Amino acid sequence: MKMYSDYHVHTNYSDDSTYLMEDVIKDAIKMKMDEICFTDHVDYGIKKDWDEGPIEYLYGQPQVNVDYPKYFKEIESLRKKYPKITIRQGMEFGVQVHTIPRYQKLYEQYDFDFIILSIHQVNDQEFWTQDYQKEKSQQEYIEGYYQEMLNVVKKYKNYSVLGHLDLMTRYDEIGNYPFEKVKSIITEILKTVIQDGKGIEINTSSHRYGLKDSTPREIF
Repeated sequence: MKMYSDYHVHTNYSDDSTYLMEDVIKDAIKMKMDEICFTDHVDYGIKKDWDEGPIEYLYGQPQVNVDYPKYFKEIESLRKKYPKITIRQGMEFGVQVHTIPRYQKLYEQYDFDFIILSIHQVNDQEFWTQDYQKEKSQQEYIEGYYQEMLNVVKKYKNYSVLGHLDLMTRYDEIGNYPFEKVKSIITEILKTVIQDGKGIEINTSSHRYGLKDSTPREIF
C-alpha cells in the first residue's frame, strides 16, 4: 500500500524554521498527505533546554532545544482538531558521543513515534559556522565527522533512521572529498545501522533545488 507522508518536518520549535505546526498540517492536508511527523531539533552540547536559563543567540539564531511540554501538548491538540490526517510526534536528535546520556534520558521521558539520528556537531563545534572545520585539513574534518557518526551509531540505538549521512558536504567550502577515502568507514556505518534494524534517510533536497545530483553522492 502506498502512503504519502513526511517524517522530517521542522517547525518554529526549531531554530532553523518559522513554520507553525498548524500551518504545516493545513499544507499537508492540501497536498493530500496520509501522515506527517514533527521532528524538531534537539542538539545537546551546543544548546540548552528551554528551562535551563537565559536563551543564548549565535548569529541571530536562538540556541535552545524544543520546549518539550508545549511541543507535545500542541501536537495532541492538533491531532484532535485535524483527525483526517495522522500526526506523529518525533524529534531529530543531533547526537555526539558525550551527549548520549542526555538523549537516553529524554527518550525515556516522552513517548516518541519516530527519531531521526543526526550528527550536527563534533566536539561541540558547529558545521554551519565553520567552527568545526576551522584550522583543520579537509581530511581531518571529513573523516572526523564520519568517525563521530560511527562511534555514535555503535553506542546509541534509540532511533528510527540515520539522517542526512553526508551533511558535511553542505558545509564543505573546499569541495567534494574523494569517496574512496571514506568508503570503508561509511560502509561500516551502513552495516551497523542495517544490522540494528534502523533506516537510512536519503536526502532528496537536491531535486527541490534543481541540483544535478542526489545526496549521498557516490554511495549508491
